[in-house]
Amino acid sequence: MKDSRRSIVSWALYDWANSAFATTVMAAFFSIFFSSYWSLDQDSSVTTFWLGIANSLESLVVAILAPVLGAVADSGGYRKRFLVFFSFLGALLTGTLAMVHAGAWLAAMFVYVIACVGFAGANIFYDALLPAVASEKKVDFVSALGYSLGYIGGGLLFLINVLMYLFPAVFGLPDDGGVAAVKASFVMVAVWWIVFTIPLMLFVKEDAPVRRLSAGQAVRKGFGDVVYTLRSLRRLRMTGLFLVAFWCYIDGVDTIIRMAVDYGTSLGFPSESLIVALLITQFVAFPAALAYNIFGRKIGQKKAILAAISAYAVISCIGFFMTNVIQFYVLASMIGLFQGGIQALSRSYFTRFVPSGMEAQFFGFYNMLGKFAAIIGPMLVGVVTLLTGSHRAGILSLVILFLVGGILLHRVDEDEAVRAREAFEKEAR
Repeated sequence: MKDSRRSIVSWALYDWANSAFATTVMAAFFSIFFSSYWSLDQDSSVTTFWLGIANSLESLVVAILAPVLGAVADSGGYRKRFLVFFSFLGALLTGTLAMVHAGAWLAAMFVYVIACVGFAGANIFYDALLPAVASEKKVDFVSALGYSLGYIGGGLLFLINVLMYLFPAVFGLPDDGGVAAVKASFVMVAVWWIVFTIPLMLFVKEDAPVRRLSAGQAVRKGFGDVVYTLRSLRRLRMTGLFLVAFWCYIDGVDTIIRMAVDYGTSLGFPSESLIVALLITQFVAFPAALAYNIFGRKIGQKKAILAAISAYAVISCIGFFMTNVIQFYVLASMIGLFQGGIQALSRSYFTRFVPSGMEAQFFGFYNMLGKFAAIIGPMLVGVVTLLTGSHRAGILSLVILFLVGGILLHRVDEDEAVRAREAFEKEAR
């Protein structure tokens, strides 16, 4: 039942569950550990290059799978099942990172890529379940609630993991430079992820398809639906334009999230300062995501997204000139103010353009474009850094992505998009 408090909270708690991976693993400890433990004796520019390759490879895998999996899930009513499968895959591989020994950078990259595939794959079906738990009236709030709980949940576990890293003796861990603490953190993230996925498994009910298909039939129909969805985007012109705009600006957002710690490391900032900056981002983003939803209601969703895009362009420019830890903390606060807002509003804004019954396959394309963007962004930063020897040049290159994304989003006509969606739904009945 839509707008049920139990289903809304259970759905939003999944963000609480998987955000532990995004914070502790993706944003923080994997980057730090990859540089200091797994890729020993490597030059920092080479480490940045391989980290960018790892992120890009994961994104490519998900981008290829996303549309077909989305179409299959819509055809067979498998959204929740796919979410659980990818969640458990990601959690188990995250725990496996604790078993990768020093110097085994290739094994670490492989395990991390598969864990990221689990994380990103589950998000396709998590997003696609949003219209099943929230009406159009509440979809903005529910989307923002998910991101807010994600920031606070991921931030709380990350805080515990940071304290383990800084004060290992308090937690009964050896003082070995943080190795035992980081490995224990990987295991804790895996357990956290699985435990807080359970409420969604129990209490979120997905809309049943008009005719439930077998797995084999759903796969065959899924491939056909991908082609159909691509063709339908020619009629849903504004939906397609929004997707291209999203592709551009979310590229820069995701790249900043993934590469911020590596960038701080390249500037010589101590690990403790980088971790503090990540904590600042998490706990600023928690209230900011909800507040940005209110801001979006007052000025309009599109204007609010454009404001966040402009802020990220400014952040990239400031990052180019950054020289000390205090400035890094200021940037972390700025990122926290806009990160949850741009993600939550983009997701809920897109739900208005998606034809009923095709949520997973359209969100498959939505996530596919996000992942194709994440192929370009980290690789762009890595390649520019390697070629120029300047990490600052890599960060500055992201400005163009925000500029192009903002221009394209400005051209999106929401009223025309809704009319086209309604006409498409009538013809499909």
